[in-house]
Amino acid sequence: MTILIKNGHVLDPGTGLDDICDVLIDGDRITEVEKNIETESDRVIDADGCWVMPGFIDLHVHFRDPGLEYKETLATGGRAAVRGGVTTVCAMPNTKPVIDNGVKVREVMERAKRESLTNVIQLGAVTRGQKGEELADINGMAENGCRAISEDGKSVMNASLYRKGMQAAKKEGVAVFAHCEDITMVEGGVMNADEKARELGLPGITNAVEDVIVARDILLAKETGVQLHLCHCSTADSAKMLALAKKEGLPVTGEVCPHHFILSTDDICEDDGNFKMNPPLRSRADVEALREALKNDVVDVIATDHAPHAEAEKNRSMKLAAFGIVGLETSAALTYTELVEKGVLTPMQMAEKMSYNPARILGLSDKGSVSAGKIADVVIFDPRKEYVIDKNTFLSKGKNTPFHGRKVKGEVRCTIVGGRIVYEGGKTID
Repeated sequence: MTILIKNGHVLDPGTGLDDICDVLIDGDRITEVEKNIETESDRVIDADGCWVMPGFIDLHVHFRDPGLEYKETLATGGRAAVRGGVTTVCAMPNTKPVIDNGVKVREVMERAKRESLTNVIQLGAVTRGQKGEELADINGMAENGCRAISEDGKSVMNASLYRKGMQAAKKEGVAVFAHCEDITMVEGGVMNADEKARELGLPGITNAVEDVIVARDILLAKETGVQLHLCHCSTADSAKMLALAKKEGLPVTGEVCPHHFILSTDDICEDDGNFKMNPPLRSRADVEALREALKNDVVDVIATDHAPHAEAEKNRSMKLAAFGIVGLETSAALTYTELVEKGVLTPMQMAEKMSYNPARILGLSDKGSVSAGKIADVVIFDPRKEYVIDKNTFLSKGKNTPFHGRKVKGEVRCTIVGGRIVYEGGKTID
């Protein structure tokens, strides 16, 4: 099938193209990006007034499949992804059973090709069963398409074992995605340790819980030479340490989620489980530091940490609610509204942090760019569209978001995965 996208404003970090151009897709590849392409095609899409960007790549999602399908599945997560313009996701391994060997990686990725509208890269655990006692089958997972290992949901607290995991990852050519949390310091906390926690009578989680592991992991990456990616950075000091690592030329990157670059504990008005996430919402000073780090390209990636839960698991006190927030269907609009519209990021930086940089981190040389020869993963984004986020319209099984009712600007109009239109006009196309 051939698709001709006309009159769109192409934003391509791969080539630096920032201009009104047409894009021709033939089969699963982009074949031409030029002005005024005149050719016969099976489908013509008029993208006048819209941005044409490489499909977003979310390095951090939880599809809960296998074992927790009541929260999300490969199918429902895939539909949520393409609605948000996300054409590739990295699925975290803390499923049931934990993804800790090559067979499990292969099974999920083969099913995803049949069941999911988005591309799914299954990540593997660092340790068997995520128990922190012995290394997982890192070699077997790498051989079956796993591009990174992660103990997401926790840190490997045994530094010696974690170093061995990093050494194995370095040998296999895969990255380490780090959830930085010293579990011994959490002490039952459910939100940021500040005046708001005291006001609500809730136990707090200090910034140091994250920061001490960020420091440790950067030092271990320096020793082992492994590519380290810091997940969901939430503190000002995390951003400072990431900047220092980059200054030293270390192979370290970092991500921030929309909830951490928008919300602070100032936004929590009551004991509401939808505001409970890990790491927690921090202070306004932390939010501003993260926004500055994004602006200055210290932080490389915007990811969601999409973590769906059943309604009964979230609509309760923070003391009892599960940690997590959904984000696949809101991240593009929130990024545009809060960062691009407000001059924190340029439109090109948005494309870099949501597509190009994630592709480079994963070693996906044929993605992250709208240029001839690349895989035709493309999103058409309308920056003019204004609306109110309504969780009841989400395609994800999870509705757990503190952004319900928030007015935003910017909507995904069309998502193309591998040359196939999978989302258009508010509907997925299976």
